[in-house]
Amino acid sequence: MMDLTEQKAAARKAAFARRKDAFANAGPGQSAHLSEVLAGYRGVPLAGYMPIRTEISPLAAMAEASAHGPVGVPVIQGEAMPLEFSIWEPDGALRDGPFGAKVPVEDNYFDPEIVIVPLVAFDIKGGRLGYGGGFYDRTLERLRSRRATLAIGFAFDAQEADHLPLEDTDQPLDIMITETRIIEF
Repeated sequence: MMDLTEQKAAARKAAFARRKDAFANAGPGQSAHLSEVLAGYRGVPLAGYMPIRTEISPLAAMAEASAHGPVGVPVIQGEAMPLEFSIWEPDGALRDGPFGAKVPVEDNYFDPEIVIVPLVAFDIKGGRLGYGGGFYDRTLERLRSRRATLAIGFAFDAQEADHLPLEDTDQPLDIMITETRIIEF
């Protein structure tokens, strides 16, 4: 029988394969439903992410939202530490950050009230499987201890899993958005 670490590794491997196929076959307008949801929160400080490898891109929705209020992207502070979010502009200068994600040249940190969360896999109950560093779990826990914080998962439909090996420290999603669906938990 596999332990939890092995179960998570197996689930990630399967989800990465599904995501790679979904990315290769993705059409335009992937963030239309994300834009639709964010339109109901105009002006609320939010954080998205700079997509890497085969992640679905929230950039079009983030650009729309930036016309109405602050939008940030995550900046890794160090191993086992929560993320900080720095103000992002659609045409702003960027530099290389850890793990290949771009970050703003100048750090201008703030606390978002909405976090668009990248992920490897999700389930229909609001569970998410990330990359294994625990960055978003620590970050959401910290933000939620300060104020209500909406966690919006964003991924391809193909990344849905029937069962995810989760731990008590895994922070749940409030909403899951894919290229075809909006799922509220």
